Amino acid sequence: MPNDLSRPARLVNETSLVDAPARRCGNIEAWGVGLDGPLLLSARRFADARGAFVETYSRRDFAGIGIEEDFVQDNQSLSRAVGTVRGLHFQLPPSAQAKLIRVLRGRILDVVVDLRRGSASFGRAALAELSAENGLMFYVPAGFAHGFVTREPDTEVAYKASAFYDPAADRGLAWDDPALGIDWGVDPAAATLSDKDRRWPGLAALGRVF
Repeated sequence: MPNDLSRPARLVNETSLVDAPARRCGNIEAWGVGLDGPLLLSARRFADARGAFVETYSRRDFAGIGIEEDFVQDNQSLSRAVGTVRGLHFQLPPSAQAKLIRVLRGRILDVVVDLRRGSASFGRAALAELSAENGLMFYVPAGFAHGFVTREPDTEVAYKASAFYDPAADRGLAWDDPALGIDWGVDPAAATLSDKDRRWPGLAALGRVF
């Protein structure tokens, strides 16, 4: 049975991570976020007088923590205004995408929603603050809607996807659906969205997608 959707979405950030990561391999550490599947990741940073170096993706290390998707496409977005919302997005099977999200500049509140009808956490959300400063990454498996809101101006976000963009499979979920219980930290009237993102249906009208 699905969990109670009235339970607030959980925010995961640096201060709420447990002392020990759930998984570790090579330069990558991973923490659970309260939903089965998504992971919050940290890559080891090598710093010296010049600055820093980070190996953000290693097929070997990611496989070692259970992420074995073949990422086939890299995307990058620039959002000028604070309070820009992108999402909540997903693609239908067989073009469903797993994603690996990180911030190149600025800061976001990243959001995932479980859309798997057979999941105990169907309709539940998890939130994580990602920034260029904290270097955290969010792994989102297929079967989840994903979106974010910017918390700094001129924020740049990069993400890998495990399937190519497919316009025929492109779908979305209303970001401000009250049934999701998500606190985006922005007044809906002041949020900047595309016309397309303003028209997505709520969870109750979505139907079975996974």
